This record gives sequence, C-alpha cells and structure tokens, in this order.
Amino acid sequence: MEKQIIETERLLLEPMSTDDSQFIFELYNSPNFIRFIGDRNIKTIADAENYIRNRFLPQIEKLGYGNYLITKKEDGKKIGSVGIFERDGLEVHDIGFSFLPEFEGKGYGCEAASKLMEVGFKEFGLKKFSAITTKENISSQKLIEKLGLKFQKMVSLPNDEEELMYYEVEQSAESM
Repeated sequence: MEKQIIETERLLLEPMSTDDSQFIFELYNSPNFIRFIGDRNIKTIADAENYIRNRFLPQIEKLGYGNYLITKKEDGKKIGSVGIFERDGLEVHDIGFSFLPEFEGKGYGCEAASKLMEVGFKEFGLKKFSAITTKENISSQKLIEKLGLKFQKMVSLPNDEEELMYYEVEQSAESM
C-alpha cells in the first residue's frame, strides 16, 4: 500500500510505521501524555515497535487511515501525532493528537487535526468526528472546540473508570 502523505502549510502527516518506534517511545513517556492520555506501558523501544505493530498498523491496513506522524517541513523534526481512531465504546471515529512538550501551544495541533478532519470528510467518507479528553486537560478542550467539535456528554470507555468529556461534530455542507 502506498504511503499517503498529507501536507499542511508547516507540516507533513504520514502514517505511523515501525520506523517511528524511538519517537513513540519518547512521546508516550512524556509527562503530559502520561498525565492526560495514560500510561501505555511502553518502557523500551521494542515495546514502542510492538505497540505500533499491534495497535496502529492493523487499523491503517483495515481502514486506510489511522495514526499519523507529524513532522515539521522546515527541519524534518518529528513533533507529534494526530489520528483518526476506531475506539471501543465510541460509535463515532475519534480524532486524537499528542505532541512532545516543546511543540505544544504553537498551533500545530489545530493545523494538523483540522487538515486530517478535512481529508477524513472528503477522502475517507466520514460523516462525523468525536473527540474525548479529561476534565483537567484544558488545552486539549480548547483545541477540540477550536476544531468545531461541541461538548455532548461525559463518557467512560470500556475497562476505564475515568469519565471523559465527549465532543462531536458532523460534516457540514461547507466541508463537503
């Protein structure tokens, strides 16, 4: 399957691959990732590679989209990830994002996620997106709202006690 690269003004988004194990290891062990998204128990580069192989690649192969590595065009630096996920407990595909600490708050999340949503509506045929976040993650809530998603209700995912804020947006006539 040909690797689809999505381009924005400052960023390149490409499907995550096992080549990104070192990056996923760093990202998934960053303090905000563990605090707001959760500890995925990735303690080694090999764990990261297995996580990519078992969690990301099957969805990309099945649906043609999934989790994307975000790189800056100007210097090729890997800065974060954005993805469209099929999640247990959610009926609507979920848009999610995470960044290394030094790249948070620079508008990359909005740039990457809005482009991926646009592609999701136009090319992947999706009609709606959802997003979930914790009550404590104010910066994520702001980004989700900036992307046009509206708060709907509190939800809990299977095997997780924590209540999450659930947002949703439907494809509008303008985005078609």
